[in-house]
Amino acid sequence: MSQTQPPADAISRALLPAGLRDVLPPDCAFEHKVAEDLIACFATYGFERVKPPLVEFEQNLLGGVGGGMANRTFRMMDPLSQRMMAVRSDMTLQIARIASTRLAGVPRPLRLSYAGDVLRVVGSQLSPERQFTQVGVELIGSDAPAADAEAILLAAEAVGRVGITGLSIDLMLPTLVRDLMDAHGVEAERRQLLRQAIDRKDAEAVGAGGDAIAHVLGRLLTASGPLQHGLSALDDLSLPASIRDLVKRLKEVIASLGREAPGLTLTLDAVENRGFQYHTGVSFSLFVRGVRGELGRGGRYIAGERPGEPATGFTLYMDTVIRALPEAKAGPKLYLPYGLSPSLAMSLRQAGWVAVAGLEPVADAAAEARRLGCSHLATPEGTVVPSERAA
Repeated sequence: MSQTQPPADAISRALLPAGLRDVLPPDCAFEHKVAEDLIACFATYGFERVKPPLVEFEQNLLGGVGGGMANRTFRMMDPLSQRMMAVRSDMTLQIARIASTRLAGVPRPLRLSYAGDVLRVVGSQLSPERQFTQVGVELIGSDAPAADAEAILLAAEAVGRVGITGLSIDLMLPTLVRDLMDAHGVEAERRQLLRQAIDRKDAEAVGAGGDAIAHVLGRLLTASGPLQHGLSALDDLSLPASIRDLVKRLKEVIASLGREAPGLTLTLDAVENRGFQYHTGVSFSLFVRGVRGELGRGGRYIAGERPGEPATGFTLYMDTVIRALPEAKAGPKLYLPYGLSPSLAMSLRQAGWVAVAGLEPVADAAAEARRLGCSHLATPEGTVVPSERAA
């Protein structure tokens, strides 16, 4: 869009808090279209759209497993109820609430999709945005490995359908480190040190203890990357029965992915858990080479309060999705000179033109069309010509 330099006071008013931004034309329309294309893809798998509120009572939004999002969440006092409210920082838990309350009687498995903005207290190092749009699905009420595979396959298909190529999916087991430390009786202080070292990918610090847990975690840390390398490391280790069951589940999901999408690029990081505060099983993140941050993430969790329901799903982050696509470009627009027949204007719009009407007479309609960014110009006879050629 053609813009002139605004005055100093306007520049001051345009300043926004860190991590917040205005989305302008044509980027806003492009982001909206991509989000709707993703939702349309989800619908072909039977996922039905829901729309939760932006703000909820704090105890509902952050209760149970939602407590893991507490440090990311803005809070405020509701002047009507005098109760604390919270602005959603993630939509997955809202969908879980809807499933366990409003849709409790609907046959399972329940397939729901959503799109909406979230707000966070702080962004991440890779994604500093604090407000962004989430688009995703939740599959609630099935514990089958096929449900995990469906979530991963749908995520891959959806981003591919909107034009993203070069996708890589990193598989994870967010509870693995915690379960291993439980099995080895690791004390709280050392747990924290080990977790910090793992998050830094510091193999030397992880292995410094020299005991069994240090060996297991160090082996898994160095095995992150190619899928078969990571699976071989898991097979070579002596693991507790509960973790062997988790690894078996992972292999079942991988086998299903291999049958359904043999060309899918998969990696494994069995010890990663950052950002997976409420996940309980096979989880995943989506990346594209050369694009900063994750396109999205998902995985298995428990929906609702105890006893809850088995669930899986994923969330796509539209700011990153848009970065992975070619730059948005404004489409062709048609300029309708002042005084053009209303019936002709209507027929041109019905024919698919984005038609901008002139609001007063001008001496040079072609120049006015170009000034307003219109690629074409309608003549009084109803002919459409390029505005440059009409000069």
